[in-house]
Amino acid sequence: MLNKSIAKNTDPSYTFFHMEFDKLPPHGETLLNDTRTTILEVSDTDLVRLANAAFSRISFTLTREHLDSIAAIVRNDHASRNDRLVASYMIRNACIAAEGTLPLCQDTGTAQIFAWKDTRVRSSGSDREALTRGVETVWHEKNLRYSTVVPDSFFTEHDAGTNLPPQILIQDAGIPADKPAYRFLFCAKGGGSSNKTAFFQETKALLNPASFSAFLRREIAALGTAACPPYTIAVVAGGLSPEQNLLALKLATTGYFNQRVPGFDYQVLGSLPQRDRELESLVMEIAAETGLGAQFGGTALATGAVVLRLPRHGASFPVSIGVSCSAHRNLHAMITADGIFLEKTVADPASIPEYAEAARWYEKESGQSAIVRLDDGIPVVLASLADHEPGTPLLLSGKLILARDAAHARWKALLDRGEELPSYATRYAIMYAGPAKKPKHACSGSLGPTTAGRMDSYADDLMSRGAALVTIAKGNRSAAWTDACRRYGAVYLGLPGGVAALIADQYITSSEVLDYDDLGMEAVRLVTVKNLPAFLVTTARGEDFYRILGEKHT
Repeated sequence: MLNKSIAKNTDPSYTFFHMEFDKLPPHGETLLNDTRTTILEVSDTDLVRLANAAFSRISFTLTREHLDSIAAIVRNDHASRNDRLVASYMIRNACIAAEGTLPLCQDTGTAQIFAWKDTRVRSSGSDREALTRGVETVWHEKNLRYSTVVPDSFFTEHDAGTNLPPQILIQDAGIPADKPAYRFLFCAKGGGSSNKTAFFQETKALLNPASFSAFLRREIAALGTAACPPYTIAVVAGGLSPEQNLLALKLATTGYFNQRVPGFDYQVLGSLPQRDRELESLVMEIAAETGLGAQFGGTALATGAVVLRLPRHGASFPVSIGVSCSAHRNLHAMITADGIFLEKTVADPASIPEYAEAARWYEKESGQSAIVRLDDGIPVVLASLADHEPGTPLLLSGKLILARDAAHARWKALLDRGEELPSYATRYAIMYAGPAKKPKHACSGSLGPTTAGRMDSYADDLMSRGAALVTIAKGNRSAAWTDACRRYGAVYLGLPGGVAALIADQYITSSEVLDYDDLGMEAVRLVTVKNLPAFLVTTARGEDFYRILGEKHT
């Protein structure tokens, strides 16, 4: 939660917000501060507790600043109907997740920890081991998904069932010696938004307004919607190495350079990057002009932008672009002589009138959706959608199967051996998804769509055998998939991303593992849905909603 007060850095291009923190209650070993030597002693228990508390908090709640940016879309009378609808779903999702049972997103992500440790901070053991234990505990105790797979060899891997290892980077910090402190940034990063990171080794030829603007227009449009917008878009130009550039990009997507904890040095890259407000405004204009919106057409592709410029080698001009998705899960923390402090989030958004109103907005629009009865069978479903235009809102009811990357790979292996597909592959619509762990007494864990494009290479193998004629996922697909839909009379339905707690809580009535139980969250499941909101993206005529949007906005 951000205070209204704003403090300005000596660089006028920066505006930093003071964050509010909660102090964790004392427990176990205590922090010691020897005033004679200004040494801060931090125990393993402190670090385990902090990592556990941080990832517990960001898996279920969002900051006030981020919720405000989503609610503003709902209140914007000039936003498209679909922008407002998706944003309303996202606020509803935040209200449900904040209850602490169903996480915000089914992809609870990898655990990433960035830390800045003053030389006057003394640890009782291994910081990395303690932070790792905290991560392991929260992923085990909460209803979070194990997304990390570990290699057995270069080409084989397995789900270890722990979501370990975390990514941990601990650096020396430039904190005044008389105020020793340990500062942290905890991030839960999903695969969809990580996959949108793009790195380019450019030359000085790009370093002029016209060329760079053209570059931004091309690459921002290429972001698409698969990573669950509205996005925070970050652009970093320059860097003394590719690694420095990408570290700056990572921190920029988390809002690191927007925040200010008093007393800390933010020059973690050797110097504070230059921030270009004019280019940030241009990024926001370009994002709106794409017409992609908050997933299904409009102007709300992004709610914020950060553009940074770094020093560079004269022969190199690295440039990167990345996003943080609508599940913006990044949290600051610090350990000082006064205790352990963790950035506040909104614990009960449903109790705040503007959020409660935004969460109810969807009720005004739900009557405009076409009804699709999945249990009538694939041919009947296809016939019922034959006359609808791309972008038509739908409500889906009936049985479907969940199957994503690993299951598709196994189906492909069957076909390569000359075997038949399982009968369920042709009987049901296929939703690309892998749910989080199922809470007790719930039908499903948090459940949302995964990126559709990752399954595009299977189009002919499946459609020619009567499978994948109705698929449900998120984001835009390739021209090859669209062409296959036209040839085989298939359709692709888009499901709002970033609302996994809402889907599990409101729209799933049953779920059971059907096949490949060893795949963990990627097992094939048979799921029953009721009035699940979706959109017709690709028709059996080969009309593609996102291609049409692109043609309108070029």
